[in-house]
Amino acid sequence: MKENNIFTIILAIFITGCTLGQKPLNSNLRPNIVFILADDCTHWDIGCYGSKDSKTPNIDKLASEGMQFERCYQAAPMCSPTRHNIFTGIYPVKTEAYPNHTNANPGTESIVQYLKPLGYRVALSGKTHIGPKKVFPFEYLGNDRNPDFELVEAFLKEVKENKQPFALVLTSNEPHTPWDKGDASLFNPDEITLPPHYVDTKETRKAYCRYLAEINYLDGQVGEVMDLLDKYGFSENTLVVFASEQGNNFPFAKWTLYEAGVKSALIARMPGVIQQGTESSAIVEYCDLLPTFIDVAGGKIPEKLDGESLLPIFKNEKEEVKPYSFSLQTTRGIFSGSDYYGIRAVVDENYRYIWNLTPEVKFKNTVNNKKDKATAWYRSWEARAETDERARALIHKYAFRPEEELYDVKNDKWCMSNLAGKPEFESIKKKLRKELLKWMAACGDKGQQTELEAFQYMPKFKRKKEIEKIKG
Repeated sequence: MKENNIFTIILAIFITGCTLGQKPLNSNLRPNIVFILADDCTHWDIGCYGSKDSKTPNIDKLASEGMQFERCYQAAPMCSPTRHNIFTGIYPVKTEAYPNHTNANPGTESIVQYLKPLGYRVALSGKTHIGPKKVFPFEYLGNDRNPDFELVEAFLKEVKENKQPFALVLTSNEPHTPWDKGDASLFNPDEITLPPHYVDTKETRKAYCRYLAEINYLDGQVGEVMDLLDKYGFSENTLVVFASEQGNNFPFAKWTLYEAGVKSALIARMPGVIQQGTESSAIVEYCDLLPTFIDVAGGKIPEKLDGESLLPIFKNEKEEVKPYSFSLQTTRGIFSGSDYYGIRAVVDENYRYIWNLTPEVKFKNTVNNKKDKATAWYRSWEARAETDERARALIHKYAFRPEEELYDVKNDKWCMSNLAGKPEFESIKKKLRKELLKWMAACGDKGQQTELEAFQYMPKFKRKKEIEKIKG
């Protein structure tokens, strides 16, 4: 009898331990998921990532209540391939959503197909830039470029009443150009600190203040989300993830594979799972987000996904998930862009290797190839370059690249000193190039051929071709 009692006690302790370590997959207890995505925000222009000028109290608070990732990267420095990559968990070339303004292959599965069978309602409010709808059958809350918080609140009220777990994606359009939201008077153009790879002109300083104002506006949206979670009692049982997307519109960020282009802010808050005020230096990628959401929801992560769950890092059970991060840029088809300008890159713990597929071609985009009011600040760079050698060198570096670039990202986060031509770095360069080529082969990326095929995956060019066929 005594032995039976001991056995019963041990069994009770075991069951209690299991229950504490893992919440039952009861719909009332499953964690909710809220994912907030910025638009064209360079990560170090956020307060908790080192900016002394930016005003981001809500994002900074979120970081203090959770985990801040210092080495998060994305597969492409443009909106459309980035969003496809996040929501499918698959690298862009594999889904053929690697150019901008594109669609994923029909039959591709996304966050909706993975979480809905687990009992989750999956909604999106804000900017989309994804397609087709069959691949991304979200509950769309509004059709604006920014979250519609009235509809978001109605959604939260409904899931609260129905006791249904949810995954809510909130995609801001800030601080994407034009920089016309927020209060630029909060920032003094004479006192802000510009990054060292900018040409310091009066026009640049004013434009940078308008950009910081939009980041402050974005921060207000983050605050509104957190207030709604508090209001409806979701704060304690919700994983909240914030990501800054690719870099801003200034040179050497968006459309490039420098650190400012593909390195992202990533903050995760999950009371009871993630310790407050922690940091992670693990290399992680945007394609890790979907596996993480599936894992948190209690689902099985499909092998076909390219990412890995970050839940072990959240729980401090693991310090790293991968040794490299890979990225690609397809300039073919972007507004005012080069006819083609393909770039591929890999980063490890210390170095970033960049391969420019066509170094003989000038790199162009709306910044250096379009003359309008929005790019007046860049015209001031060109004017300065007429008499200033440094300005001239920066403009040339932005538009004309060598075939290979190598940067020590620990000591040169701005990627200003190219080490690729130095003999002492030859072995590092070769090793990283080998890893990059291996990744490209695994994705079916054929380099220049893949670049030239980009139009056929962009709906506007497909339609144009169909119209020409009919006319012909």
